[in-house]
Formats: sequence, structure tokens, C-alpha cells
Amino acid sequence: MRDIELYAKILGLSEPWGVETVEVDGKTLAVVVRVRLREAATLVCPECRKTMPGYDSRPRRWRHLDTCQYQTIIEADVPRGTCSEHGVRQIAVPWADDRSQFTALFERLVIDWLKQAGSQTAVARQFGMTWDEANGIMDRAVRRGLSREKSRGFRKIGVDETSFQKRHEYVTVVCDLERQRVIYVGDDRKTESLDRFYEGLTPQQKERIEAVAMDMWEPYEDSTRRHVPNAAIVFDKFHVVQLLNKAVDQVRRRENSFLRKRGDDRLVGSRYLWLANPDNMRHLTWNRFRPLRDGNLKTSRAWAIKETVMGLWDYSYARAATSFFNNWFNWAVRSKLDPIKKVARTLKRKLANVLTYLKHPITNARGEAINAKIQWLKYTARGFRNRDHFRTAILFHCGGLDLYPHESR
Repeated sequence: MRDIELYAKILGLSEPWGVETVEVDGKTLAVVVRVRLREAATLVCPECRKTMPGYDSRPRRWRHLDTCQYQTIIEADVPRGTCSEHGVRQIAVPWADDRSQFTALFERLVIDWLKQAGSQTAVARQFGMTWDEANGIMDRAVRRGLSREKSRGFRKIGVDETSFQKRHEYVTVVCDLERQRVIYVGDDRKTESLDRFYEGLTPQQKERIEAVAMDMWEPYEDSTRRHVPNAAIVFDKFHVVQLLNKAVDQVRRRENSFLRKRGDDRLVGSRYLWLANPDNMRHLTWNRFRPLRDGNLKTSRAWAIKETVMGLWDYSYARAATSFFNNWFNWAVRSKLDPIKKVARTLKRKLANVLTYLKHPITNARGEAINAKIQWLKYTARGFRNRDHFRTAILFHCGGLDLYPHESR
């Protein structure tokens, strides 16, 4: 088989495209494949698929998969035509996406590496590209994937925030809880941050949303009530636990300071004992914790109040759960423990949307797993230059998108 026929087969070319020449450049270690379009070929607008008269042509180059140790470069004069509807447009080539300087097969390989490595810098170095070129492939992959997702809906979503920089900068992350994937990343954590997500949905997509899990952050709550009023808002169970754990720890720190002044070190180094799930404690840990729990301490009382309210999520009916909560609330506000009282009053105000869990048992636990992966991406990349790059990386790795170009040869 001649080299011209070989590369025509490798590239999957058929009429009206064909390989004209194949040259090897020993100095640059490159194989240059010159591709041509038959002169009498019909030009088609890439947008409306209508035929159009020729306008001019422009030379272009694409990097293809390497031939042994040699880079492979595709060269072609690509015609442009004049579409009656869209004006001057360059025709589509079968081996690469529009505006890409890499063939579809090369982009597929780089996408596979990016998915595994996580670091654009490492992948760019491996393929002898610049960081911007690797980022361009990732960005095109995400845009491609999002365009294929426009009509897809979701029933249960989770709204959370994750840190972008150390200076208390955040992004809003929306997850499809059923498919465990990120569907939106917005700047900051304001009402407008979530507004932009809802505004990008079709009426049918909004109507399909049944429940939204979130923490007790009012901007998210306000946006959701305004845009999807029929969706149930479920205040995240684990956020409630987080608030109570924080309250218990505040009680512990105050009491520890008081006791140490009197030479009592019982609470020294016990922080994580009070925050741990007792069901997950090892035998030795439990033996150390039990005397503290049974002691006459304010912290042990705060811990008991916290553990008791966890039974709220075991109920099946709202009326019984409300009765249980009211009894717990009376105990909590009479505890004389200010941090506990503060959380109890917050839960009292938000109880209706805490109890929606009984009908829609969703949490952001899966979203937290995604958040951990996002933080790993941030660590691997040693930070991101801006929010756009951060957003692209999140959607690339956590969006569950169809990232690959149309070409699969």
C-alpha cells in the first residue's frame, strides 16, 4: 500500500477529499500530509447544510496522532463559501472540529489523558503542547458536551458552594443528585449566582424539578422559590448536623477553658470524640469517650441534645416528626447552652423545609463527594488563573458530559 493510500485510509478520507502528498521532514521530525478537496466538489454551509458558491480558500494545519516518533501534521487549503443566510462560512472538514488546530482523533487522546491525569500542565508537557493548547481542548470538550445536554432534564438537584481561592471566594455548584454529576457552576454564592442557572433552563426543565437540596443559605432559597415555586426545598440533613457539631464544639471550648483554669484537663484533646459518629467509633476510642459522655459536663449535655435530634429523620410522617421536634426544642432552649439554643431556634424557623426530607429523602452527601473531587482538582492544578478555567475543569471532570468530538476513526 502506497503512503498516500495509507494516510487516506488512516484519516478515513473519501470523496471529495483525498491525500495529495506525504512528506517526511527529518529536521523537525514531522510527517506532513497534504490533503486536497476535489475542484468540482459542492460546498455546503456548516450551519444550515445548504449548498453555496465558493468565495476563497485559506491554508490550515492540524496536528494528528504521531506516526511512530514523528509528529503528524495535516495541511489543506479549506474553501469558504457565501451562504445566502449566514454569509461567508468555511466548510467543515471531516477530520477535525471547527476552529480546532488538532484532529478529532488527537483531541480524543488528549481528553482521555486529561481525564486520567487531572493536571493540564502535565498533559501539555507529555504531548509537547502549550498549557493554552491543552486548555483549549478541554474548553472545546466542555462546550461540546454542554451543547448536547440542552434538552436533558433532572428531577432532584443539590445546590452547594465550594471555595475558589483562600480569600473567601466561592463558586455555586449545582448537581444532578440522581446522576451524581455537576450541571452548573456559577460565580460567587449570591442570589444572582443561582438565578443564572434557573434562567438558562427551559420551562419544561423547570417544571420537571421536584426537589432541591441545599443548606440554609437564604440567597439560594430565595432564588429557588422565585424560579421553581413548585419544587420542594429540602434543607440538607448534613448541614444541620454541621451546625449542631459546631455548637457542641463551642460549648466544649468554653468549658475546657473554664476547667483548665482549675487544673482539670478532662476535655483536652477531646474535640474529635464529640464530633465523631458514635456508631463508627472503635472499641478503644469508645472506652476513652464513654467516661466523658457520662460525666457531669456541659459538653456531654450538648452532645446528648445533638444526638437526640438525629432521630428526627427516622420518622415517616410529618405530624409525628413535628411532635418529636417540639419536645426536643423545649429541652434544647432550656439547656442554658447558648450555642445549642441558637441552633434550635434556627431549626424551629426552618422546620418546614427540614421535614420535606420525609417526602423527598435527598441530601447533598453525594454533592460533598463531588466537592472533594473539586478540591482535589484545585490541588492538582496548584490553583486556577481565573473562575472560567475553574468552571471548565469542574464540568470536564465532574459534569458527566459527552466530551468527545464527532470523529471516532
